[in-house]
Amino acid sequence: MHRHFPRPASLCGSVDRRAALKSMAALSGATALTTTAATGQQQAAAAKDERKRSSKRYHNMKKSINLWAFPYPDRMSLKECLQLAKDAGFDGIELNYDLESDLSPKAGTAEFEKIRKMADDIGIAISGLCSFLFWPYPLSSNDPAKRARGLELAKKMTQAAHDLGTENQLVVPGAVHIPWRDDHEPVPNDVCDQRAREAVHAMLPLAEKLGVHLNMENIFFNGYLMTPMEMNAFVDDIGSEFVQVHFDTGNIMEYQFPEHWARLLGKRTKNIHLKEYTKKGTDHSLECFRPLLDGTTNWPAVMEALDATGYDGYLTFEYFHPYLHYPEALIYQTSDSLDRLLGKI
Repeated sequence: MHRHFPRPASLCGSVDRRAALKSMAALSGATALTTTAATGQQQAAAAKDERKRSSKRYHNMKKSINLWAFPYPDRMSLKECLQLAKDAGFDGIELNYDLESDLSPKAGTAEFEKIRKMADDIGIAISGLCSFLFWPYPLSSNDPAKRARGLELAKKMTQAAHDLGTENQLVVPGAVHIPWRDDHEPVPNDVCDQRAREAVHAMLPLAEKLGVHLNMENIFFNGYLMTPMEMNAFVDDIGSEFVQVHFDTGNIMEYQFPEHWARLLGKRTKNIHLKEYTKKGTDHSLECFRPLLDGTTNWPAVMEALDATGYDGYLTFEYFHPYLHYPEALIYQTSDSLDRLLGKI
């Protein structure tokens, strides 16, 4: 026979609390599982929502931005631009060679190597070297002095690209017409083609020696290499692994479509400008280019076409108008837009 003694009130409370805690833990665990499942479902649904970002993740392509999007050198130093690009999440930055800045004939190997080290210390790659100097000094100009100066500067760019630690040099090989300059005499198409080939052949020995790729850019506005087939023929005829294509998505948008070019250029594409363009406008100057995603480019189709070619290089946003106020906003906005194109967020 067992006698039953009443439990002390404190002990009863302890048992009741333990039971309550177990119940609460079980409920909390069930709630967490439900919440995790719901979150997973929401994320899966969002991943398929192409209104927000690409439904496919492009792992191999890298984010880059051209220095022209920054207020350099008027309001920001080169170091500040590199740091801002890094802080905004870019993998690389494309620099521009001109006649006056830190990136010009005024600098030499020692100065360019310092810039390279500065970029390395910040943790951002130099994705390529670009220049507006192909317009005042076209490689196909009717003026022999301009052609000679253009070739001289182009070779200096090749050396600078090597010193900066990039294997990509953008080249505009020729121009039949330059609508934004009144000092350029039109060049017949066949003459332009001959001079362009001669210039690239003249640049090639140094490029091959230094391991720098001369990447031909499609322009359209200059009336030369107007189709991907013409570009392919030009590159293939040169016959060097160091002559490839710098594909610009915006430069052919007025009458053509970059998703078509991407597929046809195939593995010749070594570097890329993502330039946004709107077909809705009537202005056909540099003002027709827009911040990324604020245009009529079919970006999902472009990305699919690039991915199909196996492209794994830089996607460099090129824009010529730094924001007048809060210029860092453009840099962060562009980084966010690229993340959406790449399916990263």
